[in-house]
Amino acid sequence: MSADGAQAGLEPLSALKVGGANASVVPFLAIFALAAAVPFIGNDYWVLIATRAAVYWVLVSGLTLVIGYAGQLAIGYVALLTLGAYVTSVLAAGNVLPPIPVFAALALAGLVGAVAGVIVGLPALRLRTFYFAMTTLGFATIVTQIALAWQSVTGGGIGLSGPEMPAPFNTTRGFFFFCLAAAAMCTWMSSNIAGSRYGRSLVAIRDADVAAEAVGISKPGLLTKVFIFCGALAGIAGGLFASLQTYITPDAFTFDLSLLFFISILIGGRGSILGPLIGTIVLTLLPEIAAPLAAWSAFLYAAMLLAVVLLIPGGIAALLDFKSRAPLETGRTIAPRLDMLSALAPAVGNQETLSVRDVVLTFGAVRAIDGASLDVASGQIHGLIGPNGSGKTTILNVISGFYAPNSGDVQLGGVPLEAGDPVTRTRHGIARTFQTPRIVGEACVLDNVMLGGTINGRAGFFATLLSLPGSFRDERMFRSQALAALACVGLDGLADVRADRLQHSELRFVEIARALMSRPKLLLLDEPAAGLSVHEIVHLGQLVKAIAANGAAVLLVEHHADLIFGICAHVTVLNLGRVLAEGTPDQIRVNKEVVSAYLGG
Repeated sequence: MSADGAQAGLEPLSALKVGGANASVVPFLAIFALAAAVPFIGNDYWVLIATRAAVYWVLVSGLTLVIGYAGQLAIGYVALLTLGAYVTSVLAAGNVLPPIPVFAALALAGLVGAVAGVIVGLPALRLRTFYFAMTTLGFATIVTQIALAWQSVTGGGIGLSGPEMPAPFNTTRGFFFFCLAAAAMCTWMSSNIAGSRYGRSLVAIRDADVAAEAVGISKPGLLTKVFIFCGALAGIAGGLFASLQTYITPDAFTFDLSLLFFISILIGGRGSILGPLIGTIVLTLLPEIAAPLAAWSAFLYAAMLLAVVLLIPGGIAALLDFKSRAPLETGRTIAPRLDMLSALAPAVGNQETLSVRDVVLTFGAVRAIDGASLDVASGQIHGLIGPNGSGKTTILNVISGFYAPNSGDVQLGGVPLEAGDPVTRTRHGIARTFQTPRIVGEACVLDNVMLGGTINGRAGFFATLLSLPGSFRDERMFRSQALAALACVGLDGLADVRADRLQHSELRFVEIARALMSRPKLLLLDEPAAGLSVHEIVHLGQLVKAIAANGAAVLLVEHHADLIFGICAHVTVLNLGRVLAEGTPDQIRVNKEVVSAYLGG
């Protein structure tokens, strides 16, 4: 294996994100080394505080995937901590069944937490932002009320004893090292997910959900896996918390604790593992350092959050992301390398024709598409033009599954495409770009392009979680293909730059590179020349012609008539949702109806 290949193979292990770039493992080793030194430089009280921080991080390390990566406002995760604490304590004490060993009780607490994580997370598939946050808070209230009412098992308001750990973990120091090891393991697992196709998909769901669907990312399936993982960690954290407290009551699981978990991630920074880890440590230490203000803990949390929002909106991760603040080269030009396209061409024998027949789509009384039909053959560039509002983008949305037509048929290679199901289109070999680039701004250019190959990954969630060899192979494949796609469009020199620092024209080509990652049989381009300079439009035309020459069918929606007539073999003109004319560019140029309705002159 080459040096580059070996480095790429370590991606899942080193994907400890800081502001969208892969950070060194060194900061994590330093933090855990300092934590391991606490018993030797501090008294038992500070060992206790360090243990609490480690227990909190076990929960937050999973929760950061839900909040920081997927963007779900899960405020009430103290409910899962409560469940884990009571399940572990009840099972270890034998209040319902014969007593079982503490480690078995912890494992069952993780299982209960995983199930509860799915239950808490299911509303996220339909509810957004604050509505989902309210459901998590409601679940926390339900769990607390059950703990109060089920006195024969939980002890009600009186509570019950936490589980006692076996030797050598039954001492203050022994239990600390056990929790520290658990925290390190959870950091490793969460980082493996964050630096994989699953982590990139979560960020895409958060910041570019339409693009995520277009590249085949299933939000329900992915979020369910993450909720299971996060819930399991929260349940285990609850069991450790109960052992740390030695005695638990419902009053131990306060709203302030929920705020601590939530704010740790917000001040740590989105899309980061290191930032929330530092945030958790800071918020755990803050009440101890400012002991006289302990009663003002909620105020301190709010003040810290406000300061971060106003002064460093990106959180701690943004402060540590020095690379993204480095100046970019000015006067950049886009120079596609068309010789690289053969590596991303559709598989031989898989070139297929798109057939759209008599499609009708209405929005209320408006017929956005009125019986339109067209065909796009393999290796052909088919232009789709017409006045604004004529239905061009609407047809692309029907083909790519975002709209379900009222009637009509869309097939690729004779296979009907599922109506209104965009997630399946990539598996059929369809890729697209958008009128306004749908890019994950906080991710680097390379990560954005790698999104396009998400469905080609073979390693499952569990294999990625444990960084098994299959996840290495996936990341090597994604990185190699993404760099090739960037070289094709002439942006390989910007692979490690945050996408929100690029020019508009560069983002257009990033979208094309992302589409090429899936080796599409059909490429849908929605006004790719909008905002490009004359020279960039020339390069775009050359690139699109080369893509078609390598076997892909291309459907091009565009207002630049010179580009359409210069590279298209066939042109369809829409007006008011109907096909006004179709034919070769030469035929369309002289068509009187087209000249009158669209071209002018």
